[in-house]
Amino acid sequence: MSPTHLALITLLVPLASAAIIALFLRRSGTLAQIISVTACAAYAAAALMLAFGGSRQLLKTTLPGYRDEAVNASFDWLSIGDFTLSLGIKFDDLAALMLVIVAIVGLCVHIFSIGYMRDDKARARYFGGLSIFMFSMTGIVLADNLFMMFIFWELVGFSSWLLINHYREKQFAADASKKAFIVNRVGDFGFLLGIIACYYVFGTTNLTEMSAKIAGGAAVATCIPLALFCGAVGKSAQFPLHVWLPDAMEGPTPVSALIHAATMVAAGIYMLCRIEPIFAAVPAALNVVMWAGVITALYAALCAITQSDIKKVLAYSTLSQLGYMVAAFGLGNIVKDVGMQPSGNGEMAPLFLIFGTGAAAAMFHLTTHAFFKALLFLGSGSVIAGCHHEQNIFKMGGLRRKMPITFITFTIGVLAIIGMPFLSGFFSKDSILYLAMHNNMAAFSILTLTAVLTAFYMVRMWKITFLGQSRSEEASHAKESSISMTTPLIVLALLAVGFVYVPVFYKAFLGVFDNVPLAQGTAHTIILITSIAVMLIGAGAALAFYKSAATDTLRDRIPGVFTILTHLKETPDRVYNYYVTKLQQRFALLLNFLDQFLIGGLIVRGLAGLTGFFGLGARALHVGSIHAYVYWFFIGVVLIWAFATGFLS
Repeated sequence: MSPTHLALITLLVPLASAAIIALFLRRSGTLAQIISVTACAAYAAAALMLAFGGSRQLLKTTLPGYRDEAVNASFDWLSIGDFTLSLGIKFDDLAALMLVIVAIVGLCVHIFSIGYMRDDKARARYFGGLSIFMFSMTGIVLADNLFMMFIFWELVGFSSWLLINHYREKQFAADASKKAFIVNRVGDFGFLLGIIACYYVFGTTNLTEMSAKIAGGAAVATCIPLALFCGAVGKSAQFPLHVWLPDAMEGPTPVSALIHAATMVAAGIYMLCRIEPIFAAVPAALNVVMWAGVITALYAALCAITQSDIKKVLAYSTLSQLGYMVAAFGLGNIVKDVGMQPSGNGEMAPLFLIFGTGAAAAMFHLTTHAFFKALLFLGSGSVIAGCHHEQNIFKMGGLRRKMPITFITFTIGVLAIIGMPFLSGFFSKDSILYLAMHNNMAAFSILTLTAVLTAFYMVRMWKITFLGQSRSEEASHAKESSISMTTPLIVLALLAVGFVYVPVFYKAFLGVFDNVPLAQGTAHTIILITSIAVMLIGAGAALAFYKSAATDTLRDRIPGVFTILTHLKETPDRVYNYYVTKLQQRFALLLNFLDQFLIGGLIVRGLAGLTGFFGLGARALHVGSIHAYVYWFFIGVVLIWAFATGFLS
């Protein structure tokens, strides 16, 4: 089977599943579940075959992305004058990496959902939503032009709204889905303006053609990458458009793992890496991107410290890690020429050498984060299910003995995210800190502090949830989850262990770093020492400071700091609420008044009244007397004669 056929299968199988469920199985949850999980398994098989099937050199080189051929095909879908909208597939190393992430995490979430959603009466709608999301996300990954990417970008937004609003009978869920939809539209408006600007400047939005024109010397205005970045700010929840993601935790926990930890929110990072040549042509734009990521990383880490909902802690953790990825992309390249070009036998250079270390570090951390954060979210789902849907960590405790598999796998996820040596997060975080140290010491300092805070709040959550004694009736009766829920945890825990990444990813990074004109040994030693110190300081402080109690130790001991951090978290929402109620709503009322008074009143009804007045006058002339009609006839003849002869001109 050709790569093109495999790419089409990965794109269309989830769509077929969603269509079948929507048309025929809306009241049959069990059958819809079977169809959706089977389709996702077929999707994962096709995606893995597409990514690795043609990579004969992969195992020999231990580097990602060596592929005999790539897919680059399209067809014209819509033509309006000189404008042609094409739909096509661009499959290369970057797409392969992202497709593998979507496939593995998606399948784990589907399998986990079998147990988690078994008693849900709306299972059919839920699994249909998962299928349409898989289709939408795959469209973004395989899109060969920005217009096609934008179409699927909006479909992902629709899928997110549908799944966040799964518990639609709850007002919080309904509000959260609307908030996510509206906030993302703000960023998407800027994204669309950037796409239009690309078409105006380059005459195309095809990714390959734009890259070729930029390489040929085409100028790029600063506003173009910044407008495109707006899409990533919304989708990847960067400050100040981050406010939707914590509220999105109102959806089912597997949805949080799929959409708000591993795939959808990563779409913004993927898009940035896809259009990296546009940003590379405008260094000032990269600087803006870097600081947006740095600010988001630190802000979200501070907000996570005071959270009591286990999913909210992970939500702010996701925001912080996404900030890390955006900062990594903005840090740009430190290696201009590594001396490795596509070889003459048709093989392509690995991803991390093609895209430069800024995009490479972002994608590296995106990959590791996808697996350990999906593990943490699904682990939290197992905890929530075991505690009879209790989400407050201060009402848990003692789960280490009651849920051993969940405890072990969750612990691996925590160790990965805080940077335990030789786990996946250790390697990907090091690559970002290396870049920051080399390119911007201010960013390096802030990101290092963020890493300390990450270890602090993650170990806080882990200790309060699993250690000590049970602090509620729900926690005291908790038990281990079913095999359909624990199996994905085990798989993702294995993927969070570093040995999976050492031969594939980290060697690629070492190969790049060895070409940096720097004292490599010293640089790597500094990063290694910094990483270990960060983990020990953050984790040690949390273990020593927090008690396994029913109240927050920080609020009890240092209430002032707790209050400041709480206000820090709530301030953006308060600003937006003030803007909506005091400015936007009043402006809308003004527009409504003008619409009703001027347009609806004076113009529409006024003209209608004037027309009615003339109609009444004209109708009064119809008196039914032929003598009157003769007089009007002669008057009309006289008037026509006067105009014709110029008498009245």
